[in-house]
Amino acid sequence: MSPIALVSVSDKKNIIPFCKELVEQFNYKILSSGGTAKHLIEAKIPVTKVADFTNSPEILGGRVKTLHPKIHGGILAKRTDEEHKKDIEDNNLELINLVVVNLYPFKKTIDQGAEWEDAIENIDIGGPSMIRSAAKNHKDVSVLVDPSQYQNFLEESKKGELKDSYKAKLALEAFQHTADYDTAISNWIRKERDLQSSKYIESYPLIKTLRYGENPHQKAFWYGLSNIGWNSAEQIQGKDLSYNNLLDLESALSTVLEFGYTEKDELTNDMFASVILKHNNPCGASISNSASKAFLNALECDSVSAFGGIVAFNANVDSETAIHLKDIFLECVVAPSFDEEALEILKVKKNLRILKFSKDQLPKKIQNSTKSIMGGLLVQDTDDIEEKTENWISVTNKNPSNQITCDLNFAWKICKHVKSNAIVIAKDQKTIGIGAGQMNRVGAAKIALKAAGRLCSDAVLASDGFFPFADTVELANEYGIKSIIQPGGSLRDQESIDMCNSKGISMVFTQKRHFLH
Repeated sequence: MSPIALVSVSDKKNIIPFCKELVEQFNYKILSSGGTAKHLIEAKIPVTKVADFTNSPEILGGRVKTLHPKIHGGILAKRTDEEHKKDIEDNNLELINLVVVNLYPFKKTIDQGAEWEDAIENIDIGGPSMIRSAAKNHKDVSVLVDPSQYQNFLEESKKGELKDSYKAKLALEAFQHTADYDTAISNWIRKERDLQSSKYIESYPLIKTLRYGENPHQKAFWYGLSNIGWNSAEQIQGKDLSYNNLLDLESALSTVLEFGYTEKDELTNDMFASVILKHNNPCGASISNSASKAFLNALECDSVSAFGGIVAFNANVDSETAIHLKDIFLECVVAPSFDEEALEILKVKKNLRILKFSKDQLPKKIQNSTKSIMGGLLVQDTDDIEEKTENWISVTNKNPSNQITCDLNFAWKICKHVKSNAIVIAKDQKTIGIGAGQMNRVGAAKIALKAAGRLCSDAVLASDGFFPFADTVELANEYGIKSIIQPGGSLRDQESIDMCNSKGISMVFTQKRHFLH
């Protein structure tokens, strides 16, 4: 008796040559319905329609066609179970050996902005049911859910009886396929109806297995979407991205995005931004009237830490900038675009990873950030609140000048991306000292102020959290800091305000904090 293949696919890529080989090489009988049956018949492939196989017509506008005992009985029947054998005989079931199904294009439909009812009609019911039935009974039934599996199935079939390990792998991929599909549907309903979900469900395909994680003894894998984010960035040259590269690139780009992002000349002259990042903390940042000047200013902040770092730009990288980039050892450079002359210059650094990340590849909005903990995930809104300087409060007798306010704004944006406790010293739109990730705030201030040294005169200080005591203000005064920006909110705020007033320092409260753990 000929084996039976049930074929019902939305994505019809390679289905005709695959079914031809099933029929001609392996003597399969093809069972199909709807558009797939029509497609195969037009290609002169012999097909038995599902309605003829079940003696039941398609009903409800095609919503019900494969949901039938003869279909699912033929898939789910255990071939060696005596009770199942009796049911097969009593119900005149024909055994189905292969299920080739992929699903209605729900993701594509919603990505195109479909209305609610249209999206609902693109939720496949029969397809997932057949896939799950076949995957459950994978000991006896093979299941294919993607055209990329066809050739390998044919090759394995030519070897003789399919191995249990191969069929189990197909079952795994099948259940992952339906889980991914259901995840897309549930997340769409949650977003469309603004519902609070009792479960956090996301589904990302494997992009690649990385060489290792943070350390060589740790395995690491990169999962994500193919059409947006880092997987869509164009890597122009250099070695494969590592786990640590990706973490640092994310932080560097997130920081530089504070100052806009464009491929060519839409930025105002003083908004070309460059951020140098090392171990997930900025070690230098600047905005200036050119990408080259912004990079050199950022490099001045901490040229020692910049060695082996990541550099991000918010605008096109030209040849002048490339000349400076090639003079130091860097792991990665990311920008929205590069001049051809710049790429030619950077070719000499063959291991340098150069990534073009265009504006169109940026997610429109990242709603959540997640961190794993033992036994779960922590999920929060991203820290992307829009802040306006007009909402800040000047709390001291002395108000900051316009120039100082510009530096405060710059320092505050950088401070947001420094691990807490965070202190940033800035002057003339560039960082001159950064204290990151300290256990107390005055400790972070000591590091940042010492790094800046004599450059602190007339500079500004930004703190990601409030001051519990006036000691940071007192220390800042010793170095010549002229203005401070911080969230405010301490029970002892007045002590810091009084200290500023006694030292002639202006201080601004933003009323928003930016802890980063």
